[in-house]
Amino acid sequence: MSIASKQVDKPANKVPEKVKVSGVILVDKPKGMTSQQVVSKVKYLFKSPIHDSKKAGHTGTLDPMATGLLPICLGEATKFSHYQLDADKSYQATILLGSQTDTGDADGQIVTKASIPVFDEASLATIAQQFLGAQQQIPPMYSALKKDGKKLYEYARAGIEVDRPPRDITIKAINLQMIDDTQINLTVTCTKGTYVRVLAEDIAKQLGTLGHLTALRRTQVGNFSIDDAIALSSLEEHSLEERQSWLLPIDACIDIDAELTLTEEQCARVHMGQRLNVFDELTGKLKDYVTNMVSNQPSNDSSVGIDDDASTSVKADTDLDVPQLLEHEIPVDIRLLNEQGEFLGLGSVSLNGRLQPKKLIQR
Repeated sequence: MSIASKQVDKPANKVPEKVKVSGVILVDKPKGMTSQQVVSKVKYLFKSPIHDSKKAGHTGTLDPMATGLLPICLGEATKFSHYQLDADKSYQATILLGSQTDTGDADGQIVTKASIPVFDEASLATIAQQFLGAQQQIPPMYSALKKDGKKLYEYARAGIEVDRPPRDITIKAINLQMIDDTQINLTVTCTKGTYVRVLAEDIAKQLGTLGHLTALRRTQVGNFSIDDAIALSSLEEHSLEERQSWLLPIDACIDIDAELTLTEEQCARVHMGQRLNVFDELTGKLKDYVTNMVSNQPSNDSSVGIDDDASTSVKADTDLDVPQLLEHEIPVDIRLLNEQGEFLGLGSVSLNGRLQPKKLIQR
């Protein structure tokens, strides 16, 4: 009987795992590029044979015509980008009076013209005061908001106008300055979801004319400032090592001061998705923070209508009974650290001491 020789497979060469690029880069977006094009360029600039930069996203769209601050999250930092999506934003803009475009800015076609009344700094100051505070704004048709799963600008390009429910916004600060007889400089700080194009049109109407934006620059997103941003062209000119030196930490988007240090055993448990009882550690400033956050939380609310590009339209079912949490059960987000002081991610803790891991990073 012949014995077949046994073939021994040689071990395959293991491809070394690439280093995941993680952090936040503040980019000064150039005019003419979409926000997504800037993200794609940044991903390319942080890529190398040993670096993986596939996972990336921005924290709030800027129109192609607009310039200015665009925070871009890479790798593990994308888990926390929504904190800047929800942040207040500041803009500088130029309003050209006397004409209205279909898009609300200089990229569109002029659809209507009107005469421009005489105005001065005093009248502009009066108008600015009228726009200060909480109000509602109807989103423009040329936007990425969705209606029935379709973006509004797709309807607009097809010549279809759909009903858009007004959205709650707040103008935190606003200043109007006269450039000349036809132009106004607008500086504004506003809550998320505010369309400066629509604001410009409304300001022109208050002046008794029409208007549209000819320039728009974002200068602030939460605690991020345009002064700390780097131009995309400048980022291109430097080496990968220098680019990485401009990366802010993974948790740069998180505007939460409260933190809890976990033991090595607790770290292992939360990474397995287990809940912890940290009642005895819930003291001092941490307990005060959780207590204040619980007392300041608004009641449960549901939105109906048009959602932004990253979400899905959901109709609230008012017939469903939503269980109300007791005060000591309401979860509050806090930072989690290990004993070396390294950021682990976020957890939700309630006054009863229950800690639930929420978003943890991979190191």
